[in-house]
Amino acid sequence: MAGVIWIVALVLVTFTTAYIVYGRYLSQFVGLDDSRETPAHKYQDGQEYVPAKKPVLLGHHYSSIAGGAPVVGPITAALVWGWVPAVLWVAIGNPLLGAVHDFISLSSSLRHEGKSIGYIIGEYVGERGKNMLLWFAFLLTILVVAVFALVIAVVFDAFPSAATASLLYVTLAFVFGIWLYQLGLPFSVGTVVFVAGVFGSVWVGIQYPLAIVPGDYAAGTTVLLDSTSFFPELLGSANIGAWVLVMLVYGAAASVLPVWMLLQPRDYLSSFLLYAGVGGSLLAVIVGTYITGMGGDAIHPETGAELSFEITTGAWYGFLGQGGPLADSLPLMPLLPLLFLTIACGTISGFHSLVSSGTTAKQLNKETDAKLIGYGGMLAEGLLAAVALCAVTIVAIPAATEGIGLALPNFATGGGAILTALGIPFEYAVPFMALVLASFLLTSMDTAVRLGRYMLEEIIGTPETPVESYAANRYVNTTAIAVLAFFLLGSGRWEDLWTLFGGANQLLASLALLTGTIWLANWDKSKQLVSTGGPMILMAFITVIGLTWTALYTILGGRLLGITAEAETSLLGQSSAVVQIVIIATLIWLALSLLKIGYDNMTAAGDTDSGLAADVSTDDD
Repeated sequence: MAGVIWIVALVLVTFTTAYIVYGRYLSQFVGLDDSRETPAHKYQDGQEYVPAKKPVLLGHHYSSIAGGAPVVGPITAALVWGWVPAVLWVAIGNPLLGAVHDFISLSSSLRHEGKSIGYIIGEYVGERGKNMLLWFAFLLTILVVAVFALVIAVVFDAFPSAATASLLYVTLAFVFGIWLYQLGLPFSVGTVVFVAGVFGSVWVGIQYPLAIVPGDYAAGTTVLLDSTSFFPELLGSANIGAWVLVMLVYGAAASVLPVWMLLQPRDYLSSFLLYAGVGGSLLAVIVGTYITGMGGDAIHPETGAELSFEITTGAWYGFLGQGGPLADSLPLMPLLPLLFLTIACGTISGFHSLVSSGTTAKQLNKETDAKLIGYGGMLAEGLLAAVALCAVTIVAIPAATEGIGLALPNFATGGGAILTALGIPFEYAVPFMALVLASFLLTSMDTAVRLGRYMLEEIIGTPETPVESYAANRYVNTTAIAVLAFFLLGSGRWEDLWTLFGGANQLLASLALLTGTIWLANWDKSKQLVSTGGPMILMAFITVIGLTWTALYTILGGRLLGITAEAETSLLGQSSAVVQIVIIATLIWLALSLLKIGYDNMTAAGDTDSGLAADVSTDDD
């Protein structure tokens, strides 16, 4: 039986080679130049445009792009089709598609005053294309906020110790921001003090776990309220519903604060958690495989057997996924195209283009930092996906049979078992991995709220009416995003929300690559467009086919007609199915329209000696 060391070896080799070779080529290709002033310095305002040290910004970027999707996606894919196709898509697709996508999104924004991809595409294809993409991105951010708020709540419900630790680490980050930017105290001393405090919060969380309403928790859990009547039940739990509300309020509040007050210091501190969790797990696989083995206290939660580094899931369950543990609970799922929608963020994610061209481009200190943060940051997310695959292949609990509620605890349980190879007790390693996951999710969620605000402000532009002024108000539009996200979750249909999120996310990735390709074509007609154009075409084709399959086979054939699955009997369920089909059709139409507009622009740019972007892209100011 193969061990997870092969997963780690394949990913590390391909990622290292890609960063050294392809990352260097892309840096030269876009002409990164430290003599050029970045938007963070040119428009420094102490609110959004704030130059950040490379490790601080890497921490923010990595924390913001890595959420629950690179955990849930690989876990689900491994249980549907087997671990081999899952790891191959991560190992090969990430450096050739995802890392290119993130790097080009960051670089193009860097050359356009830190503006979003919507603004950039508008520079070349006009106001109509700009607004289409901005509305697409705005709607996606609402889906992201809803998805991540729910995922955080699931983690907090499964691991009340992670809830306590997360609240402590957010508080420490706020104080760290004051330490650095208001009191002007030493950065290095603060790093030591507050990083130690964040790791110490894991111990505090284990001693004082926290829940909001009564439920089935471990002994010693502090419950804040006596009644569940004030909160909706999500995924069968009022505690999850309560945490969702808390997280949406937190996300809205955090998104309107200056970036120095919470976003920068929190993401910097959380990066140490993330590096320790992901890097520690990869190291533990190597050390445990060849030296120490797994700790004897690492016990399978269902069978009671001792865990090891041996892979217990199947390598291949068939093209339609009918040979695996989830065959009875899922419809037919063809590997092509659904694998590429199931594993989104671990390989390529359109949401990353919003982070790269939203908050990250406004904080980049030097242009050459873009290689590590843009290209390298995506590779780091691929490592998280690899850790998730290692975790599920040794624990092998069929996560998707009970939905997301089991997928994420699998990550903490399997990841905690892996860390025991470094001598960390299992009872501490599992809550630590839960905190690692929560820290990813917290940063992604409130960054998404902030990005949604940016999108809406760009759509409005300079307010000309009282209504536009009201909509452009940061407090109003932030509240609106949080409220809309809550109503999406209130439907109680997680699977519907995940399908919409996955489809919209991958279509946006194609549109972000389209934006980068248009920029390059207008900048210099001699530029090769294969690096961005190839992934763009591939993702557009795969996603359109995948969404079409979902609309016709899963929703129309199943939920409405009862041919491929049990039909919906309630009016609410049938209405939801119809709305889903309409949304999918809208997404496909919007994407294909933008691709056609972009193709026309690139054709026109190739027929001229220079493009609109020439001055923008080479301006040294």
